[in-house]
Amino acid sequence: MKQSLRGLLATAFVALLVTGCAMQPPSVVDRVPDQDANRLLSQAEQQAPEQAAKTRLEAANILAQQGQRENAFEAADSIDEGLLSETDRVRWAMLYSELARALNNPRAVLRATQVLDDELPMQASQQETLAERRQWAREALDQPGEGIATIPGLEGANIQRIAVALPESGPLSSVANTIASAMRSHNEIRGGNVQLSFLDASQYSLDEIYSRAEQMNAQLLIGPLDKSQVTALEQRDSVPLPTLALNYGNSERSRASRLLQYGLSAEDEARQAARRAHQDGHRQMAVMVPDNDWGRRVGEAFWNEFQRQGGEVTNAVRYNPSSSVSNAVQTALNVSGERARLGNIDALFLLALPDYARQVPPTMDYYYAQNLPVYATSHLHEGRRQIRLDQDLNDVMFMDIPWQIPDAAVGGEEVLPFYGTYQRLRDESDASMFRLMAMGVDALEIATRMSDLSTLEGMSGSTGTLYIANDGRIYRELPWARFQNGTPSPILIPGLFGNDQ
Repeated sequence: MKQSLRGLLATAFVALLVTGCAMQPPSVVDRVPDQDANRLLSQAEQQAPEQAAKTRLEAANILAQQGQRENAFEAADSIDEGLLSETDRVRWAMLYSELARALNNPRAVLRATQVLDDELPMQASQQETLAERRQWAREALDQPGEGIATIPGLEGANIQRIAVALPESGPLSSVANTIASAMRSHNEIRGGNVQLSFLDASQYSLDEIYSRAEQMNAQLLIGPLDKSQVTALEQRDSVPLPTLALNYGNSERSRASRLLQYGLSAEDEARQAARRAHQDGHRQMAVMVPDNDWGRRVGEAFWNEFQRQGGEVTNAVRYNPSSSVSNAVQTALNVSGERARLGNIDALFLLALPDYARQVPPTMDYYYAQNLPVYATSHLHEGRRQIRLDQDLNDVMFMDIPWQIPDAAVGGEEVLPFYGTYQRLRDESDASMFRLMAMGVDALEIATRMSDLSTLEGMSGSTGTLYIANDGRIYRELPWARFQNGTPSPILIPGLFGNDQ
């Protein structure tokens, strides 16, 4: 963390305490490493995309040979495998799937084993191994057999006509307008080969929306955005038209045929943070979340996933976002006198918006907890360069969409998914709306691929790597970064920030 107190912080009553197998190193390497992985990863940042992908693969192999599973996985995960030769794609798939399985990451295994569908030249033993790992991943994700293979009515179709139902008035209209604007821009940049017909979802019932979409001869519907409407859809047996909802319903499981759900889920980020913290060796966590419905939902998602991984939440604080930070930190870290008591705390999970989040690490410094790791969601990152303000977040680890942290996600802007659209929207949009812009881009990409759902498994999107569950919900895996000198920096290179986990 930081080295000094950044200012006096007043104390105020704010929160309540709410309490509630060994693996062998990977063997998939092609030769005894005689190069330094750090140097190779540094070289990759300066190389053309195709050569950078090959160099990162060599670095990942070296790290695996050295027994550094987590760092090898991070390096392999950052590779755009589509840039590799056929032989190297098979090498990558074998290495990445083994690392992912060792780290209990079935979604990454599914991404790796996509090479089985591409008819690449490989040995029979390699094909058998990858098929076994794919089956393991599907079972781990409760995706028996092939999971969702096709959507009735879209098999093999060329998606060219899409109806988009978003509200033009009401509390979600600003969000909807941003998403719609991004869809239009991305469609234009990708050639304008899709006819987008927009419906005002605030003016029609769900049944009227579907009726109008069918009158437009649309092949599928994007929307609705409202959570209650998505919940109503997922409780049906089917929907009148193949549908990509832009939110997740409240049901434990969707039962509606032909319905996919996609959004920027904070709960998914919390679950990913729980897996990352456990992967990094932490077993006892403190949690700080806002005292509101959003904080409750995200906190429960982290808590449940961390317990499922085998960890324990030892302290949980629900704080008032408008009050002072000091009392919340005191409770979360068992402060006695002026010192945190961390005997039963390995790390802290933080859900907070930027202004509040920036006060937490200095307060931890004050209570002598400057070395306690902090894991956070994307919500503390404003998405624009603010070095002076974000100095207070130094060493905090957080995830975000690739478009917000290109250096950490893919090694630079030039290799971002949908780079042409990224360039235009980055110049045109407000930083606070950029994630929604990225969501609009990915929504259009998902919709145009709904005739072959296998293309969604491991898709590199603007908002993360996408995976689809067998109930039609689309999940994202996000890249990680760490604030360093007030700037988000990659944490892919071991030793770059000291003793990385």
